[in-house]
Amino acid sequence: MRQAQIEALQQRLCAAADTELLQRFKRVDAEIKADGSLVTEADLLMQERMKRELADLCPEYGFLGEEMIHEQRQAQLESAGTGLWILDPLDGTSNFAVGIPYFAVSLALVINREVRLAVVYDPCRREFFHALPGHGAWLNGQPLGRRRPLTPLAKGIGLVDYKRLPRGLALRLAESPPYGSQRSFGSVALDFCWVAAGRVHVYLHGRHDLWDYAAGLSILHQAGGHSVTLEGQRNPPLGLQPRSTAAALDADLFREWCAWLEISL
Repeated sequence: MRQAQIEALQQRLCAAADTELLQRFKRVDAEIKADGSLVTEADLLMQERMKRELADLCPEYGFLGEEMIHEQRQAQLESAGTGLWILDPLDGTSNFAVGIPYFAVSLALVINREVRLAVVYDPCRREFFHALPGHGAWLNGQPLGRRRPLTPLAKGIGLVDYKRLPRGLALRLAESPPYGSQRSFGSVALDFCWVAAGRVHVYLHGRHDLWDYAAGLSILHQAGGHSVTLEGQRNPPLGLQPRSTAAALDADLFREWCAWLEISL
């Protein structure tokens, strides 16, 4: 995409988030979907708003949103053709529903199963993260990746979601953590961006979906970061099958983290 198109996309996405999300923050009730996750009115309205905005801005691309049913997502992925937008309209719905200001909009443009543009917007902090493969990643126009944490793992901050980890690994982390302290914030897309920004040192999540990681993981990679699945896959293909991720911005820290996790690189 050209820079003018990216700027137009930023304006539309930020305006939509400010209207559809922020104006409903702390003012909506959540419902439970068939898969057990939460959904609010804001998720649905933000998805419909962005579907219209993207069709107007780039009508040549298809659209896959989290709030579609599985069969619709699969059909969109299989018939992507010239390109496909992948949207999580509200990543961090549980936080949003109870008033925790840690959630984001995640959007990736995928062509031939490769991310060509990645965007994550945090409306609470007005932080716009984006990346273009081969050209780097930015936060509000400033390059990411320059602030590389030099903290050893034993003194670092681990951003870890325990809920979806294998039981043995979760117990090992709880009983003998290799890092200095641990956090879990509740938005996968934003978590990846915080790793890219050097705000936390190592990351671990046992299971997230395509719309959770497509944009955020690309931003981390373009900032110079590293990732691998718990099974040792460095760059598994994009798809609807959930995946795990261990990650870090700094290469040495990443290797130390993977060694502790017993992941072969």
